[in-house]
Amino acid sequence: MSKKSFREAINEALRLEMARDRRVVLIGEDVRGGAGGSAGEVEAYGGVLGVTKGLWTQFGSSRVIDTPITESAILGMAAGAAMTGLRPVAELMFFDFMGVCFDAVYNQAAKFRYMFGGKAKTPLVIRGMIGAGLCAAAQHSQSPYHMFTSVPGLKVAVPSCAYDAKGLLTQAIRDDDPVILCEHKLLYDLAEEVPDEAYTIPFGEARIVREGRDATIVALGRMVHIAREAADLLAKEGISVQIVDPRTTSPLDLDTIVECVEKTGRLVIVDESAARCGFAHDVAAQVQATAFGALRGPIGIVTPPHTPIPFSPVLERAWIPDAGRVASSVRALLGRTQNAAAV
Repeated sequence: MSKKSFREAINEALRLEMARDRRVVLIGEDVRGGAGGSAGEVEAYGGVLGVTKGLWTQFGSSRVIDTPITESAILGMAAGAAMTGLRPVAELMFFDFMGVCFDAVYNQAAKFRYMFGGKAKTPLVIRGMIGAGLCAAAQHSQSPYHMFTSVPGLKVAVPSCAYDAKGLLTQAIRDDDPVILCEHKLLYDLAEEVPDEAYTIPFGEARIVREGRDATIVALGRMVHIAREAADLLAKEGISVQIVDPRTTSPLDLDTIVECVEKTGRLVIVDESAARCGFAHDVAAQVQATAFGALRGPIGIVTPPHTPIPFSPVLERAWIPDAGRVASSVRALLGRTQNAAAV
């Protein structure tokens, strides 16, 4: 076991699975790199943030396939390849561009197994970046995992740490159904101890990030780290918070969330996806339907405003949910203010 960044964990999962199974191929824009170099050499930087660096050098052009900038071709090719027995990993770079090629996923790959009576398999993984925080503006900063979650037949994973990123991606590549893996761009440099060998994390199993007694916070991706910051703030005021990271939105580990709500009686959901019809609203509705009697107050929902993501650094910081807003939501459920809580 060694310390690896989120970026390195993703790269290692791809490398190990490509070495283990020759059916695994990588498809996408700039996953290898373009022609360049002072001597006309072929670069192998590995994507805009270097996540797939070195894979082309090891596995060659037949398995690390650079494509033109055409998302429809990438997913059409990948979905077709999955139907023929390959196990493609398609990279869309930014998930904001899913709208260009969503038919191949929403209306095709997600439905193949069902439409063919379980006889067809579509072992397809679609990777891409989500999230605000780099001033990439409204077309390169969204977190549309709530849209993917709404599609029957798709599995959706949103890792929050390097350990989960490697395990969930390995599980996704070995899965016989289409899986969407959402990688928050601000997490790529976060590092922790990660096993060197391959391992899987089953879909639909949440992780208890922090134990607590007074309230439960459910958060995904980068918002898990925001929730931790909020919990640290609240701990100084004598408020104990439990944090649950679902890790996958479909399937969703509702049982673990409900168990935590039954323990604390209060729930706050932090969600970067949408201010309306988002993941937080889905979880809130399911908890109220199944565990209403355990709730000691209304469910708190912390999301960005219902606006496009600003380009301005100041406005973008105000748009993203922060620890202060999360802590305030917990205090409100407890009927406390910051001044009253401080001792």
